[in-house]
Amino acid sequence: MAEFAKGLEGVVANETRLGDVRGQEGQLVYCGYEINELAGKVSFEEVIYLLWKDRLPNKAELAELKEQLADERNLPDQVIEFIKTTPNTALPIDVLRTAVSMLGLHDPSVPLDDTLDANRRRAVSIVAKVGIIVAYFHRARNGLDFPKVRRDLGEAAHFLYLLDGVDPSPKKVETLDLAYVLHAEHGMNASTFSARVTISTLTDIYSAVTAAIAALKGPLHGGANEGVIHMLQEIGEPENVDAFLEKTLAEKKRVMGIGHRVYKVLDPRAPHLRRMAIELSHELGEPKWIAMSERIAELMKEKKGLYANVDFYSATVYYSLGIPTDLFTPIFAISRTAGWTAHILEQLSNNRLYRPLSEYVGDPVGRKFAPIDER
Repeated sequence: MAEFAKGLEGVVANETRLGDVRGQEGQLVYCGYEINELAGKVSFEEVIYLLWKDRLPNKAELAELKEQLADERNLPDQVIEFIKTTPNTALPIDVLRTAVSMLGLHDPSVPLDDTLDANRRRAVSIVAKVGIIVAYFHRARNGLDFPKVRRDLGEAAHFLYLLDGVDPSPKKVETLDLAYVLHAEHGMNASTFSARVTISTLTDIYSAVTAAIAALKGPLHGGANEGVIHMLQEIGEPENVDAFLEKTLAEKKRVMGIGHRVYKVLDPRAPHLRRMAIELSHELGEPKWIAMSERIAELMKEKKGLYANVDFYSATVYYSLGIPTDLFTPIFAISRTAGWTAHILEQLSNNRLYRPLSEYVGDPVGRKFAPIDER
């Protein structure tokens, strides 16, 4: 009998050229590039191209990709109407999940054209639209109009523009673009695995991305960064950190944003967002969030030997940008759609249906049927 591994821990489910999470070394690799070789040096659009094409683009290729993304930014009228009529109390990640599923209804080539080229075109369309969906829902629930999509802004700048209705500052754009780069790909995590399992049935790409978003929603995955800011809000002030942590650890509760399922040393993405969090705190004049974060990270390293992960600092970064807490996970999804679609295309290029085994632990075989009157 095959060896059982709960949660598939340690099980190699597939080969991939896309990403590698090296937990013992604290490394994250995109297509052969260690993340520190890319962060702060390339744009999110360059990372999208890298994941889809296995190389960084030249100027002409990058310009062409940006044109393709700009061409696909307009949402179908029915999706816009759905966003407008959805209850204001809906979770933005749920709205995104449902809207992406709806996009499949407005693609006349589904399921008639299932070629790789057709799915590459759909990947461009989905990546271009996810940020629009999130920004428009945020505006709808606040009774605001929908700014028209623009062609002259990159993905990060365009999202911030739609969210606030004004051109964002260069620092805000730089910060969000970096966050997009850092979150674009992360190996065979739960949402990526969900996307690959789903597309392996040869369903459509919209279904696979919808499945990925649904998996990302969970607090053990993409929802973790929301928990960090809730924790900081509960603490309130830097002088309360020590007592809060002492009580939390005594009660054996989890400290959000600390430790990682794979990384056993420092999450290589965390220092980049820590730097941006510090810079934003100085620029915006609200230093207490990063002050609390720094003290928590220091104490947890000292007391438990655990490091802050990317969620820990991304929460402070997004909050400093003025982004509502319940948009943190959708922003994660906007970025990770690049990685999801890359994995979907890779799966389709050499597909085999996922069909793992399970270990039966039920009653012994041999039970006998009894008519319902005799039970």
